[in-house]
Amino acid sequence: MELSKIQKEVHEWVSQYGGYWPPLSMFARLVEETGELGRELNHVYGMKKRKEEEKIKEIGDEIGDVLLTIIMISDSLEIDLENVFDKTMQKINSRDKDRTKKDN
Repeated sequence: MELSKIQKEVHEWVSQYGGYWPPLSMFARLVEETGELGRELNHVYGMKKRKEEEKIKEIGDEIGDVLLTIIMISDSLEIDLENVFDKTMQKINSRDKDRTKKDN
């Protein structure tokens, strides 16, 4: 699915529930969701294993929560994610072209 279609779907969903939170509130939510992703990565790949009473969460689900929150922030600020992503890829392809060796 194209990013523009995803943004439209999220916007339509948010519009049903009173609209977007203020940007800083959504950023706080992003930090919370990113922390949950970090905790799951730590449980699976890190030194800190899950406590027996802790609920098992899927890493993909946590990434989805982070992605949704980023989309909400972008939508509320009228940022076109496809355009931003294209510009970012151009930037890193130009900036980093000689920094690392490409796989053949």
